[in-house]
Amino acid sequence: MKKVTILGGGFAGLEAAIYLKKYSFNVTLVSDRDYLYIYPTSIWIPTGESSFEDNKLDLNELKDIHDFELIIDKVTNIDAKERFVTLESGKILFGYDYLILALGASKIPTPGIENTLSICSEPTQSMAIKEKLDLLIQQGSGELCFGFGGNPKDMSAVRGGPAFELIFNVHNLLKKKGIRDNFKLTFFAPMAEPGKKMGPKVIKNMQKIFKRLNINTHFGKQIKSFEKESIIFEDNTKLNSDLTMFISAGAGNSLLKDSAIALSEAGFIQIDDFCRVKLENGTTSDRLFAIGDMAALEGFEWRAKQGHIAEVMARNTAANIDLLEKGIYTLDGYQKHLSILCVMDTGNGAIFIFRNSKKTLMIPMPIIGHWLKKAWGLYYKLSKRNKVPRLPYM
Repeated sequence: MKKVTILGGGFAGLEAAIYLKKYSFNVTLVSDRDYLYIYPTSIWIPTGESSFEDNKLDLNELKDIHDFELIIDKVTNIDAKERFVTLESGKILFGYDYLILALGASKIPTPGIENTLSICSEPTQSMAIKEKLDLLIQQGSGELCFGFGGNPKDMSAVRGGPAFELIFNVHNLLKKKGIRDNFKLTFFAPMAEPGKKMGPKVIKNMQKIFKRLNINTHFGKQIKSFEKESIIFEDNTKLNSDLTMFISAGAGNSLLKDSAIALSEAGFIQIDDFCRVKLENGTTSDRLFAIGDMAALEGFEWRAKQGHIAEVMARNTAANIDLLEKGIYTLDGYQKHLSILCVMDTGNGAIFIFRNSKKTLMIPMPIIGHWLKKAWGLYYKLSKRNKVPRLPYM
C-alpha cells in the first residue's frame, strides 16, 4: 500500500486525508494542533453566540473514524530535493511515496501587530476578542475598529470576509443591548475598495450597509503601525481604538526557504493546475503536491483563497494521486472550480455572495441566512464525523 504524508491538519489537509483513505492509501497526517479549528463559524465566539469548543473538531476522533495515522508535532524543515521532513520533536519523516503540503500561509508583519487581535489567526485570539469586548460593554462605551490588510503581490491572499461579519455581528449585539449609540464602530482597510474581488455590485451595496448601520469607514491609506489605543496611517493620521481587530494578509510560509521548491513573488508554492509542485530546477514533481493557502493560485484576477477551494484542491489531489498510481495522466484541475462563495453573516441574517467566471450574485437573506450558516457549521462537523452524508462540493 502506497504511503502519503500530509503536512497540515486544516481544511485542506483533513479533506485530503479523508479522500486518500477512500482510495485505500496509507495516510499520515501531521498537525501542530490536536484539533481542526472551524474558522468560518468562529465569528460568533466574540459575541457569545458560540463557544470555543463549538468550533473545534478532535483530530484524534477523526483519525479513528477515517483510519489515518496522526502525528501531533510541528514541522520545522521541508527538503523537497532530498525528500524528507523534520519535526520539532526531532523526528524525521521519509520513505513516503507522496507528500502533500497543506500548512497554510504566514502573515504579513505590521509594526505593532501585537496590539491587535485577529479572528483569523491563533484560535485562542477569538476568546481574547470576547474578553475585551465584554469589558467595553461593561464600561458602556468605546471605539471599536475592525479591518484587514492587503498583499499587493498576491491579491488572492487577502481575507476580509470575517472582518465584515464580525463588525456586523458586534453592531447587532450592541443594538440588542440598547447601547449601540454609545459605541463608535469603524471599518478600515489600506485599499480604496475593500472587497473589490467580490464584484462592483457588492462594493456598492456594502457602502450602503455601512451607512445604514452608522459604521464609519477608513479606506485607501496604508497602515504605518498599530499602537495600544490607536492605528497610525501613512500620512500620520490616526484612529483611536479601544479594540482593534485586524486580519493580516497571507504571505509565503517561512518553512519554504531553501526547500528547493519554486515560489511565487509573494512566497507561495508554485503549482500546476493539478496541484503538483514546481521545483527550482524547472521540473514539476509527480510526488509532491501543495493545496490550500500554502499554494499560489492561478487564474482569474478576483481569485480568492477560501475553504471550499482548499477542499476542492484536496479532493482533486487525492483523485490525481490515485490516477497516477494507475498510470493515468489525464488529471483533474482546480482552476475550473475557482469561485468566491460566502454567506456573510450579520447576526440577524446574512448576505449570500457568489462569483465565478460567468456571474456575480449578492442576495440578502434576512433572518434565515443566519440560521443557514449555523446549519452549515453543524453539517460540517457531522459530515466530517460520518454522521450525515456528504453533499456535493460541501
